Amino acid sequence: MARYDMARYEPDTIALARTGTGANDIITPGRDVEDGRAFYELGLMYAAGRSVAIDLVSAHKWLNVAVFKGCREAIAHRAELAGEMSREEIASAQRQAREFLMLH
Repeated sequence: MARYDMARYEPDTIALARTGTGANDIITPGRDVEDGRAFYELGLMYAAGRSVAIDLVSAHKWLNVAVFKGCREAIAHRAELAGEMSREEIASAQRQAREFLMLH
């Protein structure tokens, strides 16, 4: 599975640097972004610590954004992750997701 790092996000444009087998591709607006798949991948990246330190709050944040964007797969992962988090951590992740969505 590819790993995604947020390079930039603008209201009408998103570019995620996709790193995997040494190739750097740019994902531009399209199905992965529109259906929330790219944000789902970001959530998994932070949950598993792929290329970044494990950060459950960030993982939950990106899974929240993915769900909002329509990625149904993120629902179960978000619920599983929430079982390992405190109420304060969940509230922080939800706040960060709302802030992100309000800006973008």
